[in-house]
Amino acid sequence: MFCGAGGMSIGATMSGVNVKYAVEQDEHAASTFYLNHQKTKLFKQDIRKSHGSDFSQISKSEPVVLFGGPPCQGFSTSNQTNRNKDNANNWLYQQYVRLVSEVMPDWVVFENVKGLAETEKGFFLDAVLKDFNKLGYTTSHFILNSADYGVPQRRNRFFIIGNLNGIELPPPKPTVKKYITVKQAIEDLPDIENGNLIDEMKYRSAATSTYANKMRGRLKKCSNNVVTNNAKHIIERYKHIPEGGNWEDIPEKLMQNYTDVSRCHTGIYRRLVKDEPSVVIGNFRKNMLIHPWLNRGLSVREAARLQSIPDNFRFCGSIGFQQQQVGNLVPPLLAKAVFDIVMNNT
Repeated sequence: MFCGAGGMSIGATMSGVNVKYAVEQDEHAASTFYLNHQKTKLFKQDIRKSHGSDFSQISKSEPVVLFGGPPCQGFSTSNQTNRNKDNANNWLYQQYVRLVSEVMPDWVVFENVKGLAETEKGFFLDAVLKDFNKLGYTTSHFILNSADYGVPQRRNRFFIIGNLNGIELPPPKPTVKKYITVKQAIEDLPDIENGNLIDEMKYRSAATSTYANKMRGRLKKCSNNVVTNNAKHIIERYKHIPEGGNWEDIPEKLMQNYTDVSRCHTGIYRRLVKDEPSVVIGNFRKNMLIHPWLNRGLSVREAARLQSIPDNFRFCGSIGFQQQQVGNLVPPLLAKAVFDIVMNNT
């Protein structure tokens, strides 16, 4: 449910789950999902129009899992304006619960931002848990850092796992002892300049890390090497920002178009540190993350690498829609770690 471009589905498939159905109403994300998951029946529609009877070909002879994450913008800690009960999107979890009640799968995997547990003093978390418990599900929940599971990005996500067999699960154990860095993730990708619109390009070099080798497989070229065409005055600002720095490193004379520079978000104009995991890959236009050693933004493919999306995965739509899809994805390697504990207890 709420499949987006399909990050969770990649992780589920890697873990051995046969993803038979998916629901997504955003046409651009749905197009990307369809292109990359052609064996899955996709319903391009609002979740409110979906019913358990739509998934009638699911065989009860083997365990069934229903998974997905309702829209999370209303629970994000960076969205204080609509982070409350008045935001209609914050209630879409009820549609998720409704479908669980109609399908009654053996397992439920519910994903969201960690802010869900904090919004309205935990109101929504308590509501979701109570609804699952009323249906007979034993639930476990935890916040996981993607970097602990081989994703070159520090990104916390919240998960609830429910099952009908009374099993309480511990969080998955970290799969890496040493974090994957930005450099290890993207160093081999094509050399591109600000505003590049050439989609498919040859790699800059052979894979320079085990992680990069895993992401590229046997490919000779990769797609989605597009990057926002920033104006000259934006590029000039980039030149003043060191690794790990942000807008505060830009000379004030170059920021005069801002009414009040002091109110800039700390994530704006942040240059990534090459020898550390990335900060959260989110809204491209809001955060304006900068390449660690080049004066430009991140390409869609570079951002996808930092989300642990394999290079054979192609994004559809304009550059803006591609960027939005990448930012909204659940990192597949994180999802795989979650589905692995489900599979190991099935």
